[in-house]
Formats: sequence, C-alpha cells, structure tokens
Amino acid sequence: MHAVILSGGSGTRLWPLSREAYPKQFLALNTHESLLDETLQRACAVSGCSSLSVITNEAHRFIVAAHLQRYGQQAEAGRILLEPVGRNTAPAIALAALRIQETDPDGVMLVLPSDHVVKDTQAFASAVQAGEEAAREGRLVTFGVVPTSAHTGYGYIRAESEQVAGGARPVAAFVEKPDAATAQGYLDDGHYYWNSGMFLFRASDYLAELERHRPEILEICQRAWASRRDDQDFVRVSEAVFAECPEDSIDYAVMERTERAVVLSLDAGWSDVGSWSSLWELQDQDDDGNVVRGDVITEDVHQSYLHSEGRLVAAIGVDNHVIVETDDVVLVADRSRVQDVKKLVSRLKDQNRDEYRFHRKVHRPWGSYEGVARSERFQVKRITVDPGATLSLQKHHHRSEHWVVVRGTALVTQNNEETLLTEDESTYIPLGVAHRLSNPGVIPLEVIEVQTGSYLGEDDIVRFEDNYNRV
Repeated sequence: MHAVILSGGSGTRLWPLSREAYPKQFLALNTHESLLDETLQRACAVSGCSSLSVITNEAHRFIVAAHLQRYGQQAEAGRILLEPVGRNTAPAIALAALRIQETDPDGVMLVLPSDHVVKDTQAFASAVQAGEEAAREGRLVTFGVVPTSAHTGYGYIRAESEQVAGGARPVAAFVEKPDAATAQGYLDDGHYYWNSGMFLFRASDYLAELERHRPEILEICQRAWASRRDDQDFVRVSEAVFAECPEDSIDYAVMERTERAVVLSLDAGWSDVGSWSSLWELQDQDDDGNVVRGDVITEDVHQSYLHSEGRLVAAIGVDNHVIVETDDVVLVADRSRVQDVKKLVSRLKDQNRDEYRFHRKVHRPWGSYEGVARSERFQVKRITVDPGATLSLQKHHHRSEHWVVVRGTALVTQNNEETLLTEDESTYIPLGVAHRLSNPGVIPLEVIEVQTGSYLGEDDIVRFEDNYNRV
C-alpha cells in the first residue's frame, strides 16, 4: 500500500496560528507533535514508512522535507511531489497515481489530508485494512465518519443499505454542508456519514475513472508527469503544462460521478480541525467548559477557547468566545462566528499586510528568522541557522547589515574573504557587498541582525549561489 499525503492547504480558518507560509498542518494543535507528524505516523502504521509520498507546493517544500527527515526518511525517489500551481485534489492525486503506477501497476494508494486528527489509530488501521479488500476488487473507497452530532460544517455521504467487500457500502449520494434542521435529519436517518476526505483505491482504477469522467485533467497530468525532473529531494513537473489543468476536487471530478464509489464507516475520533470551534470541541475542557492553552487567567468565563503564545491573556465575564494571542496578532471572536475568520484573512490580503501570510518567526530551509523590532529605516531580526546549514551567497541594493553572534559559531563570507566569529563577536556587511552566513558547528547558530537602509523588504536580495536552488 502506498500512502499519499496531501499537504497543500493554507488553513486560513485557524488564523492567526495558521498562516499561508506556515499553515495548520505544521502546527502542534492536538498533541505536542504537528498534524503532519501525526498523519505520517498513521500512514507508517498502515503502509510502512518506505512507501510514503507527500504532495505539497513550492513554498512549503523544505518544511515537508524536514518532517520526513525526522522519521529517517529522506525525500529521494519522488517522495515529495511539487505542485507548481494549485489545482485542487483531483489533479494532485493523479500525479501521485501516475508515479505509483510506473513501479507498481496494481498498487493501492491511501490518500490522506495532512491536517486532520484521528485519535484512535488502531480503529483507523482496522478500517483501512477492511477497505483494502474493496479497493483490490476495483472499488473506489471513501471513509465516512460516524457522526456524533448534527454538524453543519461537514459535507455528508449517504450510503446504500447493502454491503460489499470489506463491509463497505455503495455510495448513494454526496451531500453539501446542510443547515441545522437538515443535519439533524441526516443524523436521525442513520445512513449518513461525515465526508472525511480520505480515500483508498488502486492507482490504475482512479486513473481509469478520471479518464472516463474528466479526460482533460488526466491528459494534462500525463503530459506534466512526462515533463518531470528531479530537484534535490523533490520532483517537479512543468508549470506551463500543469497550469493548463482545470481546477477540481476528487469529489466533484470522480467520486460523485463514478459507479464504483463505496463508503466504509470510520469511528476513530476524527476531526478535520476546520475551525476554532472544532478545536474547542476536540480538546479536553475544564469544569467551566473552557479550553485553555498557554499563559491564561480567567474570571467567570465559560464555553470558550483561550490560547496564548506568549503574553498573559486575562479574560472576565465572556462566554462562547475564542481568544487567541500571538506575538503580532490578537483574535477575539464569538465561537459561533469563527467560520468568518477567513473573511478577515481576505481583507488582510487585499490590504497587502504581512500578517495573513507570515508569522513573526519565518521558517527557511536553513533555519528561521524572527522579527524583533522595525521602523522606517531599520529592522532587527533574530536569525537561527541549523548546524551545517548555509544561507545563500547574496547582496542587497538598499540595506547594510550588522551581525552579532549570541550563540554558536558563524562562518562569514564577504566577497572572497572568510571569517570565523564566536559568541559576542560581530561584523558589518556594507550595502552591495556579496556575503554569506554559515553554521559550521554542531549546535544552532543564533545571530542578532540589525538592518539599516532606505528599503528593508525581503525582495531586496540578489542571489549568486544557493544550496536550496531558490531563485
């Protein structure tokens, strides 16, 4: 079995914790591990770690690679597939299916979103094992979550009464998110399940049904796959070709059209963690019905989610609220209105504000940097470089930089000269000078950088050499 993990989402409904550059699948929202880590563990449990692959985008590729490396899994042999542009799940899964079919013509693929929670891993593994029987008979299996409430935030699947292989049942209909009264009717009916967005089928069967129902998607994906090339740990397909592909989900393109769709019930503590309200429902609540994370103090607060990333959050006399503090944003919302968070994110994007996209701490393939202070003509950052990592050889047209080493050892290149700096030593990088920062040590390197100049944007970088093939 080949596990294929979809990791291209932006998770805007969990802003400000989840942001475009570092969305929810990379956050530890359920346990001390990220949602992607939890998904990788589930996939390893049912298919083995050697058959994992992840589909992601250009911006997140190094974060995904770092996750795989934590499992001792380098990304060679097509383990990370890059979508050059987002085209939804049907084309993405087609690329993975084409890859699997090349080496394993009868291979079964288990498709998992990277940002869901499944509390009962054993029940999940049992469901996958049962679904594999149906998949090997040519069925396209989707997992329907046994509903625990009349939830209006999920799509539903209506199942037929008769059973086929593995206890799965033919799909009668896929239903969009209902209103409260309709959802209660689905719950009372007993034949409806929440649509989990997880699938199990042979790669060849998926491609055959895609060719039957959306042949234009398959044709473009085949051309894109034929154009692929390896780039370090990643597999790239032609952006020019893939951009021609229609945008469509696997539900609309295949599952709602095929006659081979079956649904297998799943009762494993599943959640798509699709909103702050979902996260409140998922977590353990105290005697007042509150979920509290971080440095929080409350008085007469009930049925609320309160989260502090750093500063003390104090709340008095509020009910059914979500309060989330980060180092640059405070969100306050009625818990019944949290689906509207994405509207705020859209407004921030329209205003070209960085808060929709970046956290104060920005992850890079060599480590991270964190904004400390900023004004019109200066900026202070805390830079952390991983052991053995190197920034690009670069220069700036509009700013100079002062570096102070506060931890570890820095190898500094200026033009053709190299200098070693240790703790409490510093250097100055004049405007226009080609320079590079490396960590030759075995512990993280921490540097305080002070930028001064007329323009301090991240796009004022001219790269000459880069270990990570960035432009």
